[in-house]
Amino acid sequence: MKKLKKIDLWIVIPYILLLGIGIVMVYSASFYNSLIAGGSTNQYLIKQAIYAVLGIFLCYVTFMLKERILKSQRILSMVMLITVGSLFYLLGRALIDPSSRVNGASAWISLKIFNFQPLEFAKLFLIMFLALVLTNKQNRLIRKQGWKEVFREVLQPMIIVASIIIMVLVQPDIGGALILSLITLVLLASSTIPGKLIAELSAFLLTVFIGVVVMITKFPPNFVKTNYAYQRFLAMQHPFQLEQKSGAQLVNSFYAISNGGIFGTGLGNSIQKRGYLPEPHTDFILSIISEELGLVGVAFILGLLLIIILRMISLGLRSKKSYNSLVYYGVATMILAQTVLNVGGLLGLIPLTGVTLPFISYGGSSLLILSVALGIVLNLEATTKFEKMKKR
Repeated sequence: MKKLKKIDLWIVIPYILLLGIGIVMVYSASFYNSLIAGGSTNQYLIKQAIYAVLGIFLCYVTFMLKERILKSQRILSMVMLITVGSLFYLLGRALIDPSSRVNGASAWISLKIFNFQPLEFAKLFLIMFLALVLTNKQNRLIRKQGWKEVFREVLQPMIIVASIIIMVLVQPDIGGALILSLITLVLLASSTIPGKLIAELSAFLLTVFIGVVVMITKFPPNFVKTNYAYQRFLAMQHPFQLEQKSGAQLVNSFYAISNGGIFGTGLGNSIQKRGYLPEPHTDFILSIISEELGLVGVAFILGLLLIIILRMISLGLRSKKSYNSLVYYGVATMILAQTVLNVGGLLGLIPLTGVTLPFISYGGSSLLILSVALGIVLNLEATTKFEKMKKR
């Protein structure tokens, strides 16, 4: 109980508020479609509430763990086996049974109780794995002044990281691969690798990314033109011209945002959730929130997410432990990247990626892993506070 007194309320209070808002909005967004489908109108409400309660429980359990358990090589190896094994399974299933793909991707494993998404496991694994590896090698990395020397130090762990990112990309899950890549880049930049080398790496990756986008846009190969992700890219560029095809979701998202205005039409009064936006309780839930609660409601939710993100960045900047800082930055990057990709997609600023809004969108895998990630952050901070008290 003493440890609970050291818990960071700047993270906990926004987290609880977001879970509560998520339960209410998942119910509001899914009610109509569930009614039309002849199912229980409470089915998503009950499931989301269960995920939220389980998420709080896992957050608490993770918070109470000893720090040495979080750094355990054995546990980290088990998580790696689950992550890599699950991703291999998805790739194999997609090759053997192409019909198993959903919206063009093979990203979910049905566990009967709920659908498990290995990508979420991969995000947390990469954060914990890279934080531990880069911390263990920090004294050697700080002395390296060339890429050849740095690669010798990080080659083995980066092969593991690259393999996971490639497997996610092949699913294909471009949004997931992008989040994993950003987490990796931020943690490398936050390590003791010389800043000059990180700047060179960032410039190289940005150049390659822009080059690939330009090539695909100007000279798309025939196999790319029929790709689901490419159709989403076109929908971002010409949503209204493709309204009857790939642009339908984006156009209806625009309508929802426009209908909501500043103060919204009122909770439960969304029009676009009534058969216009498919599965509005998932990655398009912010559009429904915008329609029902207006710009004020959206700003409140994004504000809560921003508080959590900024708090973790602040903790990372103040921490004297490299491992703790890297974990804080990694979790902050994960939440920030998901938020930006989700909001950017429904506003038409970037192609739709299917990335859910943290703590708000319906789904067990994302909510539970995010809760565990917050539990780890809270654990490390509380442990640091106790250590400072003992030194006084």
